[in-house]
Amino acid sequence: MEREVLKQVIADQQDYQPPKNFFKRLLTDTIEGFLDDPSILIFSGIRRSGKSTIQRLMQRELAKSDYYLNFDDERLVHFQVEDFQVLLEILIELFGEQSTFYFDEIQNIEGWERFVRRLYEHNYKIFITGSNAKLLSKELGTHLTGRYIQFEVYPLSFKEIVQHKYPDALTKKTLSSRDVGTILGLFSDYLKNGGIPEYIKYEKPEYLRDLFEGILYRDIIARYKINNEKPLREVVYHLASNIGKEFSYTKLAKTVGLRSPHTVVNYCTYLEQCYLCFFVNRYSHSLKKQMQFNKKCYMIDPALIRTTGFRVSEDKERLLENVVFLQLKMQQKEVYFHKDQKECDFILREGNQIIQAIQVATHLADEEVKNREITGLIEAMKAYNLREGLILSESEESIFEVDMFQIKVMPIWKWLLAL
Repeated sequence: MEREVLKQVIADQQDYQPPKNFFKRLLTDTIEGFLDDPSILIFSGIRRSGKSTIQRLMQRELAKSDYYLNFDDERLVHFQVEDFQVLLEILIELFGEQSTFYFDEIQNIEGWERFVRRLYEHNYKIFITGSNAKLLSKELGTHLTGRYIQFEVYPLSFKEIVQHKYPDALTKKTLSSRDVGTILGLFSDYLKNGGIPEYIKYEKPEYLRDLFEGILYRDIIARYKINNEKPLREVVYHLASNIGKEFSYTKLAKTVGLRSPHTVVNYCTYLEQCYLCFFVNRYSHSLKKQMQFNKKCYMIDPALIRTTGFRVSEDKERLLENVVFLQLKMQQKEVYFHKDQKECDFILREGNQIIQAIQVATHLADEEVKNREITGLIEAMKAYNLREGLILSESEESIFEVDMFQIKVMPIWKWLLAL
């Protein structure tokens, strides 16, 4: 690659200005504890979730932080692994000797991990962002095992939004009616607008469409050389339109007109690797049965569900399920769903043991709905020897017993804020 072009890219990217009024991320406090650690720090997650902003904030914490390059730049499309040495020479030429490197979307360059390992072995501190889980994990596992700490960056959580827009609520022991009303308004906005930082600020539908197209083309179609994009689009459309509902790869293949369910498996794998979709297994002690059972799909952000899916009417319960799943995912929980005679939305495993069962419901005022949620929850509690269960609803709150099982009902917004 031409040195002058590379110099120009570096110079242009030095003009970065941090966003005004940016959202403080809860993850940054944890990350700051590793600034003096020799490990490579890696921030992975969906595009535009805030990885680069977090990385830039870390730059402000450290002196001499000019060794930065974002590889998601069209001028670097011909950058090869041998160009890393040229990059190193140019950075030293422009900024003198420094001790820290910052790389955005470095997984775009095949063989990047060898250069990063060389830097690590020369005692440089390295920060990396990436938006493809497979490409990061493959190279990390092969050449950088034991040398890195990885942080997954999700779109803004509801707690981070409240912390930004109504921080007083998080410091009070008791919430007033005004506090609760304000939080409920923010929660309603969250269900509609999700947590992609830039979309929350401007609420421009074009922004989400551009994000979705970027993920589809750059992270999947171009990377995996997919010639016919129509089936892929239809898979995403179907999944987004049926959030939280069971599906099988075989039936989905027939629905979108594909001959082989293996193609659907590949598409779903790609969608999960770029953090757009997540797939949840029906729990069984047998891993083979888990693989054979139907799956459920949840998406990275409520607003993206609206953008990419179709709904004749608002399916609020499914959106609430998706919000609960995302929170569990952010907490790094191992999540499954239970199904036998009845169904339970989420069960959480820790080690070899199921530790919690959770149902999600819009409301429990309807006796039929309440009975369905309770019987599904109790079946799961009996199956995994649990004495307590949790129902998350839109607004109800209570504790009661059924057949010696204790059931706690809690508003989702309060659970998300851990109040």
